[in-house]
Parts: sequence; structure tokens; C-alpha cells
Amino acid sequence: MSLELKQHLKMTQQLVMTPQLQQAIKLLQLSRMELVDLIRTEITENPLLEDPGEGEEDSRAEGASPAEQQQAEAEPVHKEAERAEEVKGEEGANEIDWDQYLDHYQLQGHTAPSNRGLADEELPGYEATLTKKGDLVDHLTWQLRLSNFSPDEEKVAMLIIGNLDQDGYFKMPAVEGEEDGGSSRDPLVRVAFESGMGMEFAEKVLRRVQAFDPLGVAARDLRECLLIQVGALNADTPEIVAIIERHLKHLESKNYGAIAKDLKISVEEVVKAVKVISHLEPKPGRAFSGEEPQYITPDVYVYKMGDKYVTVLNDDGLSKLRISGTYRAALKNGRAGEAKEYIQDKLRSAVWLIRSIHQRQRTIYKVTESIVKFQRDFFDKGIAHLKPLILRDVAEDIGMHESTVSRVTTNKYVHTPQGIYELKFFFNSAINKTGGDEIASEAVKNHIRQIVSGEDPKHPHSDQKIVEILKGQGIEIARRTVAKYREVLGILPSSKRKKYF
Repeated sequence: MSLELKQHLKMTQQLVMTPQLQQAIKLLQLSRMELVDLIRTEITENPLLEDPGEGEEDSRAEGASPAEQQQAEAEPVHKEAERAEEVKGEEGANEIDWDQYLDHYQLQGHTAPSNRGLADEELPGYEATLTKKGDLVDHLTWQLRLSNFSPDEEKVAMLIIGNLDQDGYFKMPAVEGEEDGGSSRDPLVRVAFESGMGMEFAEKVLRRVQAFDPLGVAARDLRECLLIQVGALNADTPEIVAIIERHLKHLESKNYGAIAKDLKISVEEVVKAVKVISHLEPKPGRAFSGEEPQYITPDVYVYKMGDKYVTVLNDDGLSKLRISGTYRAALKNGRAGEAKEYIQDKLRSAVWLIRSIHQRQRTIYKVTESIVKFQRDFFDKGIAHLKPLILRDVAEDIGMHESTVSRVTTNKYVHTPQGIYELKFFFNSAINKTGGDEIASEAVKNHIRQIVSGEDPKHPHSDQKIVEILKGQGIEIARRTVAKYREVLGILPSSKRKKYF
């Protein structure tokens, strides 16, 4: 066998994604909060980028409504982003005529944000304005410090408190080598072993911790959690205790007949006991969850002005980027010196960022305008009139690719007269109606939600009954489809929706 080198000519098509194109695509799919963070990072890392701040004079017309004011800014023009990079010179390829660029550049005047006349030293430090929401461990530790625990008892109590999950249950983490993850073992066994105090001592401390607020905390399972609560409330009657200890599965499925039969009491007595149990808290740590509410800031607004809908971009909170005047002057006057190449590189990066942000905003604007055109009935009459819509419809309408529309509609929100919705909410598959018409799947979900909300709580509709009701409204779908939509909406089956009191 011999090895030899040969040359071949071959023509191929290849898509090369430049860093600028990658940046533009990345910006398209960022949420508003992610975009704000990225802009802050770029301002920090690129000395040629400046944020004029919030002190600029507002050029909006006096007395104009918010919609009219923002309509004039619906497609904001960034002067920096629209100055073309000209190729000239003997080298040609990447040299930019900065003199011509800067000659056409208009410096935007601005004033510094007001500090209400106070000197910096008179203002409180940033740390002084921060606060932290207390979690469950902090709350229990505070009670522990106020209780009369001996050092040994406090040691065991801290081991228990440190091993509570987010719902307030006492569970030890799995140990390597345990096949069931330690789920079948009493976590108090490990606490007793690690503290060296013995099971009886650890059990006594656990009972004292379980008496802390919130009631039911440090329980090892749901049964123990509920029993602690009924005991503290003096509601631990034989019937209630028996239901909690032996019939939680029947309680979940509301099989009150089976409970009554086993306990040899009437269904009315079972219902009375269940009424007490229903007021207990199955997750004591819920009130101390560290999860903070997520507030949505719309990327775009849709206002109704007369018979027309006006689309307005939300630029509030987004830095109005511009090029630093100091570095512009250095380039224009030839004072950049050896740093010229560095400044040009940063200037090129800054211009592309401003262009990409501008393109992102224009694309969101175009997509929203197209959605308003296709979903006019929704904006006029509500969710029941939402029409089937696919990405291709909007993509063809605005002359863009489907993937671009998909990126733009993810994690972007619009404020409409009907409420705040994610842009992708308006894209729905079609469900056939009687007579050949079609209805959006979201509209069908809304119909199901309304049917369930209007049912008799003591006699809830089965999935098959909902199918029949929808058929009477001209919507023909299978029972399994109703079950799927019901689960998506978080609606329980009819057996679990039934109310006895």
C-alpha cells in the first residue's frame, strides 16, 4: 500500500456565522431582563459605550397621551446604528472611514440624574437599603435562641433544623451506598448517631422543635405533620386521628364512603371530620419559601386609539447607548496614538451592539404588528375569539424566517387591552368546528375553563360531559383531548373536584 498526496477542486455552499451575526441572533432570543444585564456588562467592559442616563430632556409633546407620546418613538432611531462603515484605502478590507462617520455623528446632550440636592456623604450607603427575607431556618433558630435548651439539646435541635426541606419536613440527605437513598430510614436515627446523644434524647428534642411555629414543622411525613396540628388545636378526636393515620389515600380521592365503612360511622360524620382536616397546612414551610414573585415588564404595548391599534415599543429601563465623546474626539483629532487600533476595535464592537439592539427592537415591533393584524378579533372581543395561527403565517407576512419569529416570541411579553401575554401565546393549533370553521386550541381551553367554573360543585362535569357540552357549542374534540387540556389548565378530575361541604 502506498500513500500519496493529491489536490482536488470542490464547490460547496457553507453558512459562515460572523461574530456580529451571532450577537444579533443572541440578542433576539434574550428576555428583557437578560438584555438589560447584557447592556450593563457591555457598558462596563467597553469604554467607548456610554449611558446618557435618565436626565435627558424629554422631547415628547406637552399634553400628549402616553400612547401618542410612545407612538412617535415606536421605531426608535439610533444615530450610531445607521452610520455605515465605509471601506476604503489600499488595505480596504476592514478599514473604516472614522472621519466621515464622526463628522455625521451628533452628540446627544444630557444632564446628570438629580440627587435631590444632597451630597454623596449625606446619602445612606447602598448596603443600608438592602433587606433580606427571613427563611424557615432563621425563623426556627430565632425561636430556639429564645427557648430554654441545654447545649446538648441545642446541638440536636440545630441538626434537625438544618435538615428541613423547603416544605418544612425533616428529611436527611441520602448517603452514598444506600440503595433507597435513605428514604425508608428514620432521619432521627442519623441525628442521634451524629450527635452521640441517643434516640430517646433526640426524640425528646424533636418533639420540642415540632412545637415551634409554624405548626407541623419538622414532621417526618404528612401523617405526622397533620397529627401535630390537630393535637395543638385540640381537634384530635378519634375519627380525625383515624382518618389521618389510616385513610389519607381515600381522603385524597374523596372516597368518603370507604372511610365511613371502615370506621363504622356515617358519611356525615366523615364529612365533618374532613372539614377540620381541610383547614390544616400540609406544607408548613410554604410561608417561608425563598421564591420571590416574578414581575413581568412588557417588551411592547398595544393601545387602542379609535378604531385602530397602535403598537408601541417599551424602551423604559433600556439604556440609550451612545459612543463616548472623549474617544470620538481622540480618533477624529488623531490623538489616539498607539491606542488607535484598540479604540477602533472597541468602536466597531459598540456600533454593532447598538445596531443589534436596534434590529431586535424593530423585529419585535414588526412581529407584534403582524400578530395584531391576524388576531384583531382577540384584541376586540377576548380570548374566546383567538384564531389559529402558526409561525409561518407571521414569517411570510413580515418577510422573515420562521426561526427568527420563534426567537422573537419567546420570553417577550405584550401588554394588550385584554391583559399581558407572552407573544408565543398567540400561536395556536387549529381545532375543527361544525360547519368547517376552525378555532384556536387556546380558545378551546378557555371554553373548558368556563364550563368547569360554572358547574355545580356538588355534581361536577365528567370529561365526557364536557365533550358533550363543547359539541353543543360546535366544537368537536375527543375525551382524551379534554383530559389533556384539563391537566394543562391545572383542573382536577371530577372525582376530586366534588364538594361535600
